Amino acid sequence: MMRIETDVTRLLGIDLPILQAGMSWASSNAALPLAVSRAGGLGVIAAGPMYLDALEEAIDTVRAGTDRPFGVNMPLYRKGAEEVLDLLEAKRVPVIIASQGGPQKYLDRFKAVGTVCIHVVASETHALKAAEKGVDALVVVGGEAGGHPPAELVSTLVLIRAVALATGGRVPLIASGGFADGQGLAAALALGAGAANFGTRFIATPEAGVSEAYKQAVIGAGVADTRTVGRGLGMIRAIANPFTDEMEALERSGADEDARRAAFGASTLKMAAFDGDMARGKVEAGQCTGLVRAILPAAEVVAEIARGYAACRQALPEAQRVSVAAE
Repeated sequence: MMRIETDVTRLLGIDLPILQAGMSWASSNAALPLAVSRAGGLGVIAAGPMYLDALEEAIDTVRAGTDRPFGVNMPLYRKGAEEVLDLLEAKRVPVIIASQGGPQKYLDRFKAVGTVCIHVVASETHALKAAEKGVDALVVVGGEAGGHPPAELVSTLVLIRAVALATGGRVPLIASGGFADGQGLAAALALGAGAANFGTRFIATPEAGVSEAYKQAVIGAGVADTRTVGRGLGMIRAIANPFTDEMEALERSGADEDARRAAFGASTLKMAAFDGDMARGKVEAGQCTGLVRAILPAAEVVAEIARGYAACRQALPEAQRVSVAAE
């Protein structure tokens, strides 16, 4: 197994700076996180849509299946968040990746039990605030990301560099949004991150807990085939379908908020991920869906990313010093 050491791999105790994003339904199970952690990355259980008993079972299954670290993604706004946090604290999960809320809601209690605390941010301002609170690392999400990208849609290329400059190396960074292969990982590390977060790529795996139709949509879409819809309503990036067409038409026509909210709420991620409704469901995916061309086992995805990174490093030209003769 290859090893790529960074500040993030040292913090998490993993071999490769590859994190599998916590994706509702896709990683709301044990199979995908377990496969990624076994392969040397960090597998992440998505607690968002899970009942407490199912979440506890998934944590126990991953822990029984590997001695490698794993994480749980925790959206702090979800219904019953306090009960979920109580469970994660009691289970002493190795890593918590929290989003959509402030670090003060969980930081002290989880640090006290030895959990590594990572917070998701989408701006320099929020990154600095979270770093000042004392989080152990930051996931920095750029506009290419699937699911819920930042409203300003600043690209990861720009945002991760801006956050790296703003934080000045005080906290390890994980770049998220637009990463599907080893070349993307190399870019993330070059920009100042210590790892990259891979979401869409891991949807196209046998272990992902989504419908086969969803997986086929991911490998069939191009880089220009996603849309951002639902501005002001919890904007998402999703693969274009009749639902996104309807939302775009409403937004272009200046429809009132009630009409837009009704159309947005009539579609759910579950419809696509669980029911396989590719027409009316929210087929959330990042722009890098256009770089995903095959369904592969999650462990092979991790290995392929690592090989791609090594090949990219080897192909980069070496800097050469050039002496300039005095005129």
